[in-house]
Amino acid sequence: MVDYHAANNQASSGGVQTYMEQENDWDRDLLLDPAWEKQQRKTFTAWCNSHLRKAGTQIENIEEDFRDGLKLMLLLEVISGERLPKPERGKMRVHKINNVNKALDFIASKGVKLVSIGAEEIVDGNAKMTLGMIWTIILRFAIQDISVEETSAKEGLLLWCQRKTAPYKNVNVQNFHISWKDGLAFNALIHRHRPDLIDYDSLRKDDPVTNLNNAFEVAEKHLDIPKMLDAEDIVNTARPDEKAIMTYVSSFYHAFSGAQKAETAANRICKVLAVNQENEQMMEDYEKLASDLLEWIRRTIPWLENRTQEKTVNDMQAKQEDFRDYRCVHKPPKVQEKCQLEISFNTLQTKLRLSNRPAFMPSEGRMVSDINGAWHTLEGAEKGYEEWILSEIRRLERLEHLAEKFHQKAAIHESWTDGKEAMLTQKDYETSTLSEVKALLRKHEAFESDLAAHQDRVEQIAAIAQELNELDYYDSASVNARCQKICDQWDVLGALTQSRKESLERTEKQLESIDELYLEYAKRAAPFNNWMEGAMEDLQDMFIVHNIEEIQGLITAHEQFKSTLSEANKEREAIQSIQAEVQKIAQSNGIKLSGANPYTTITPESIDNKWEKAMAMVPLRDNALQDELNKQNSNDTLRATFATQANTVGAYIQAKMEEIGRISIEMNGTLEDQLTSLKDYQTNIMSYMPEINKLEGCHQLIQEALIFDNQYTSYTMEHLRVGWEQLLTTIARTINEVENQILTRDAKGISQEQLYEYRASFNHFDKKRSGQMVSDDFRALLIATGNSLGDSEFNRIMGIVDPNGSGAVTFQAFIDFMSRETTDTDTADQVIASFKILAADKNYITADELRRELPPDQAEYCIARMAPYSGPDAVPGALDYMSFSTALYGESDL
Repeated sequence: MVDYHAANNQASSGGVQTYMEQENDWDRDLLLDPAWEKQQRKTFTAWCNSHLRKAGTQIENIEEDFRDGLKLMLLLEVISGERLPKPERGKMRVHKINNVNKALDFIASKGVKLVSIGAEEIVDGNAKMTLGMIWTIILRFAIQDISVEETSAKEGLLLWCQRKTAPYKNVNVQNFHISWKDGLAFNALIHRHRPDLIDYDSLRKDDPVTNLNNAFEVAEKHLDIPKMLDAEDIVNTARPDEKAIMTYVSSFYHAFSGAQKAETAANRICKVLAVNQENEQMMEDYEKLASDLLEWIRRTIPWLENRTQEKTVNDMQAKQEDFRDYRCVHKPPKVQEKCQLEISFNTLQTKLRLSNRPAFMPSEGRMVSDINGAWHTLEGAEKGYEEWILSEIRRLERLEHLAEKFHQKAAIHESWTDGKEAMLTQKDYETSTLSEVKALLRKHEAFESDLAAHQDRVEQIAAIAQELNELDYYDSASVNARCQKICDQWDVLGALTQSRKESLERTEKQLESIDELYLEYAKRAAPFNNWMEGAMEDLQDMFIVHNIEEIQGLITAHEQFKSTLSEANKEREAIQSIQAEVQKIAQSNGIKLSGANPYTTITPESIDNKWEKAMAMVPLRDNALQDELNKQNSNDTLRATFATQANTVGAYIQAKMEEIGRISIEMNGTLEDQLTSLKDYQTNIMSYMPEINKLEGCHQLIQEALIFDNQYTSYTMEHLRVGWEQLLTTIARTINEVENQILTRDAKGISQEQLYEYRASFNHFDKKRSGQMVSDDFRALLIATGNSLGDSEFNRIMGIVDPNGSGAVTFQAFIDFMSRETTDTDTADQVIASFKILAADKNYITADELRRELPPDQAEYCIARMAPYSGPDAVPGALDYMSFSTALYGESDL
């Protein structure tokens, strides 16, 4: 039914004049046509009953049932929503007249001037006066407030009918009598608003009775508009009664205008719910992305903190290759996810501010700051892991070199000591001649000299074993066992040597004849032989260097060694000449030599053989040193190449970081132009990526060459990677800031000139040109823009623009605040008012009403989140839309 409770309590002077004119019209029509009177009786009676039934009553005879004034006063209370003075319940004529006068006084208080209508005529049952009074009530409460395109009352209602029926064939509404006789206009009004109720194309203009009855029945059954007219009366009357038609048509206007309000309310709710659903989806996406990224960091850090040692350089280099694969393949997508996470968070916060919603607070441990902290920990673990790998490679390389050197020296020593114990324990001097004993003694002295010469090698073997133990060599047990065996054997040899010497000295007194030449030969041959063995050992010695200076030092030492070969060769020739002299003397004196030199086992042949071997090793050593020099030169070239590229890339990154800082502050043009320029700038930056990849390739070559330092540049690959990632992140953040400004401008209706003014004011007070300003500068900016504020007001504003309490205000936060101060947004009260319309003015709403007025997905969204209504007027299934609307704009989590 139509609700007239919203009617104005006071009428304008123009309204009074209108009613005066209408009453004069009524006076002129006092002598009604009988057909019109019949139509008015039925129409006005039905109209009155449509309202009286709200109070649980009705009338049967319009001139009789209003005579005592009781139902007349009740009718006025129902349609106005106001209380009239208490009626008199007496049955006398005076009581009835007083009640009618109270009703007429109330009508007059609404600005209606009643002409020729008095209480006595109504009490006496004057039909014409009663109909005139009811028509006046209909005009005031059902027609006066109709307004269409600056026209009102009758003209407004007529214009509304013309607008609604214009598209329909055979319908031309020009008045409220003849234009409605064929019934098509009534059907067109219904079809325009409820096409599901009328099959308009099936109607025929030449069948007006069917058309009228169809419209009346549909209106009564589906639109709750009672049947106020008879089809036959309208068709059989040359000119149907205008007042009856207007009364009935006004019921259509109020019925359909209420539906339009409901549609508007439903649209408002749909808009609010759509924003809320989109924000909730963005929150869920952020939580999932943040959780996945933190889980990846959590799983990756233990791998980077694992310090399990390997046994060989190859095993550690395999770990280094796994780490390189992680840096180049697995980490870059996570860098993009981290950047996207920050952008999504900023965009979500902007949308929440624009829709007047509370700021989004992620779950505990999933804030952007938490992710940045975890990322910082990850990068620290990366740095430590890479340094550990390089340190382990150096350590294992050193261990392999020392182990090989240990086994080489141990093998030489063991070869030298082989058979020495047997030699020192034999008793040959007991059956030897004096000369033989003397020879044995001298031979033993030569052995002692040789033994002393080998002392350094034993000490070197022990020192190398000790260093292998200190560096935690994986096979230290076998090294220690071999070293201990050598030391124990060395002690035994020392003791046996001392024992044999004492035995020979005891027999020396009986043996005198010693061949001096043999002795001299032995004394000179032994050191020379030892020198040759040492030289051969040095020529075969392994070496490891890391730069040109070290290899050049080895080359210099080798050249110095070669410079002594001439003197060594002279010594060899001198030793060989002693043996030649022995042969010469023997031949000259006919002495038959007994065999080899009794004082030494070193023969001239062995000296020559060792000399030839040593001389053959010299060019091999030259080649080895030259190859290493070439390798170091190549490494130095790699260092220089990397340094040239790194210096160029580093300068480029630094320049672009400074440039993007200036661009973000000095950008001109529209926000769309700025966004396009920034994206073009981003594309230009990404075109530099091949240079980064080229540098990565050069860095890989350096690592494969085991180059650990570079004196040509201060840049490291890690430093450049971090700088590049920061550059890409800064550009993405700047683009996101402009996108959020566009969202703010479009949502709040801020003009481009206002944004320029905001940017100019912000830049003026942003003294550090950092894109952020401290609270004191922000206070100065607010004062300069006309805000006079004390500490409490300023603290309130800081709570809005800096909710995290960082002490800095960004430009985005500044324009959000300014737009909040200067524009209007949806409020909780507006949403509550919209729900109230859908609920037909009730304090609760039902699921059926939501499903009827809202789209299915949003209706179900509301039903799932609305709490049951518990007010005194609650019914089964009632839902509390007020607390739901408040929660949309509060801190509750729906």
